Amino acid sequence: MTDRTLRILEFTRIREMLAENALTENGAEKCRSLVPFSTLWEAEKAQRETEEAAVILQYVGGNPLTAFPDARGALTVCEKGGTLSAGLLLSVASLLRASRAARDTLITDRENTPLLRERAERLTEAKNLERDITDAILTEDEIADRASSELMNIRRHLRGAQDRIKEKLNQMIRSSSMQKYLQEAIITVRNDRYVVPVRAEYRAQVPGLVHDQSASGATLFIEPMAAVEMGNEIREWEIREAREIERILAALSAEVAPFAPSLRETVEILADLDFIFAKGMLSRRLQCVSPKMNEEGFLHIIRGRHPLIDPDKVVPTDIWLGREFTTLVVTGPNTGGKTVTLKTVGLFTLMAQAGLQVPAELGTELAVFEQVWADIGDEQSIEQSLSTFSGHMTNIVTIMREVTPRDLVLFDELGAGTDPTEGAALAQSILTRLLHIRVRTLATTHYSELKVFALTTEGVENASVEFDVETLRPTYRLSIGVPGKSNAFEISRRLGLPENLIEGARKLLSSDEVRFEDVIANAEYHRQVAERERQIAQEASRETIRLRDEAEKLRREMEEKREKSLRKAREEAKRILQDAQRESESIISELKRMKKEAGTGGDISTLRKRLENGIDAASEGLRREEAADDGGAPETVKPGDTVRILSLGTEGTVLSAPNEKGEVQLASGSMKFKARLSDLRLKKENPGAGAKSSVKAKTGAMSRTVPMECDVRGMTLDEAVGAVEQYLDEAVLAGLGEVSVIHGKGTGVLRAGIRAALKKNRHVKSCRPGMYGEGEDGVTVVRLR
Repeated sequence: MTDRTLRILEFTRIREMLAENALTENGAEKCRSLVPFSTLWEAEKAQRETEEAAVILQYVGGNPLTAFPDARGALTVCEKGGTLSAGLLLSVASLLRASRAARDTLITDRENTPLLRERAERLTEAKNLERDITDAILTEDEIADRASSELMNIRRHLRGAQDRIKEKLNQMIRSSSMQKYLQEAIITVRNDRYVVPVRAEYRAQVPGLVHDQSASGATLFIEPMAAVEMGNEIREWEIREAREIERILAALSAEVAPFAPSLRETVEILADLDFIFAKGMLSRRLQCVSPKMNEEGFLHIIRGRHPLIDPDKVVPTDIWLGREFTTLVVTGPNTGGKTVTLKTVGLFTLMAQAGLQVPAELGTELAVFEQVWADIGDEQSIEQSLSTFSGHMTNIVTIMREVTPRDLVLFDELGAGTDPTEGAALAQSILTRLLHIRVRTLATTHYSELKVFALTTEGVENASVEFDVETLRPTYRLSIGVPGKSNAFEISRRLGLPENLIEGARKLLSSDEVRFEDVIANAEYHRQVAERERQIAQEASRETIRLRDEAEKLRREMEEKREKSLRKAREEAKRILQDAQRESESIISELKRMKKEAGTGGDISTLRKRLENGIDAASEGLRREEAADDGGAPETVKPGDTVRILSLGTEGTVLSAPNEKGEVQLASGSMKFKARLSDLRLKKENPGAGAKSSVKAKTGAMSRTVPMECDVRGMTLDEAVGAVEQYLDEAVLAGLGEVSVIHGKGTGVLRAGIRAALKKNRHVKSCRPGMYGEGEDGVTVVRLR
């Protein structure tokens, strides 16, 4: 593609937008140098890379890369045996860290990102080298004590020497004999030596080395002779420290050297990944899709939006070209969107061939062209004495000389800038030539002759941009198949031009021109009516589909709830029957024992039969309760009513009528508490219906119905602990071995408090959180003694 084409179609602005999404300057530079590929294979591969980047961005929620430095200069120094500074070594460590992060993100089990995975597998990972550098170097100016045992030893001695000299100087400045000579009683540093500020007039009274003086000369900074030897010792240790640091940096540089070639490649790969993810970020920003690509010159843009127009103002457009016709002639008023249409087609083509996704809808198809030629805008040159027409013709001459059937040509106002008759004839001749060699061509024009040419020539199609005469504003909608009507008379009338002038102008038109404009106007009117009706039908269809989907979703949810309820009921019924079976076996065993001890007894087989009939009756009762409707919450209750408490799965007696909050005072066994009216059900008269998910145990004259679970959700901690303790008492009396306490997940306060209370309860053998299918952390399963 020529630089002029990239500039005219504003692909250069797209590259700048792309560069804004890069993390590094290397990646941004690749963005700014992006050019369209010339082969289908290259374009499709670049599109797949962008799509993979978009998938990963969607999966991880953001750019998975981290910023990395261009450490290639430092690597060259290492290869030549040089020693890197602490800052350059940290840049190598930062590069290794970015490489490791990219590998961790991109080398996964995902099968839909093979191209990015292949690049990531070539990244260098050297955890030991990265750790050695970061352990030894804290900042560009600070080496860690742990960098080597020798450095740690040197610094220990150095700190000791510094402490000693400070202590010595502190003794001196605190002494009354010395303070009168000092400007201030402080210790400071000059030329890496510890000094005290002495008044100039007392220089002779403080023997020592002068290292500096104040700007006024009133203060001398003197290292007392008593501290000179200590200062020399500090200096010796500092020299040793510097030598050891230099040795450490040299050792780390030597450790980096073997990795230099692979790390240089890593910089290039990370820059490529930065560029690819910048493409993915741009796609997310512009809400793009990956177009289908072809080599046959077929274009079909579905609701395409020019990426440089405000998303809130841009009007999506549908454009197709290359199958039924190869030339599209677009007519319409000025500022109606004709030029934007040309630029949209050209820019989408360049973006797709460069591997960028396009802001359109799924199903968009674009072609790979060897060259995109564009003659758009006013190219007149004052310096070269070229008029507007001459400037356009200079470009057109170049295009007609070099164009091939594998190119795309875009003409804006073809033939404009000269005599209309000659310009229209010239434009028709150019379009005819391009049609004969099957070049995909889009041209905008105001000439009626070209509208007729498109109507009467096979392979050429008309298109128009709509204009609202009522508001004198374009709608920017493109209609393919209908030529645009000239709105000069209507616009002039709306703007106030006298009617007699308009009629005079109309009489100057030939009868054929008038009829042609009337035919266009009639066709456009019916097209707009049909378009509105189509939109209404589409909206009705979408609403019907939405309602159908909602109904289907509701039906599936109801079916799932029904299946879930039936499954739970069957499981609970099975558990109840098993418990009853165990209870009956226990009773029979007890009777056998009693008979053996007493020597006499009743008919055990009859007793067994009676127990089995009881189990069958209980099973039938459970099935009846599953199928029955509980009738809903009562509107009110009165003292003395027996109610079922849903959250606790037990029964209670009403002690008082509901208060203004809808709460009822209840008694269940020895416990009194409050419950909401919505949580209650009046007890049914049918004595055969047992409580769901409960066990009814009989021993002598005592009868007790106990649920298999205790639901305390919605209670305070004190209420819940009391309810659980009473429930465990009843469960033990009923002979239950394992029960569940439902407390919900919530903030965790109720769960923690109940589990703490369970550990102290004498009936509890052990407890554990619920497993998958049991309620998980919202349930605690209790095994009773």
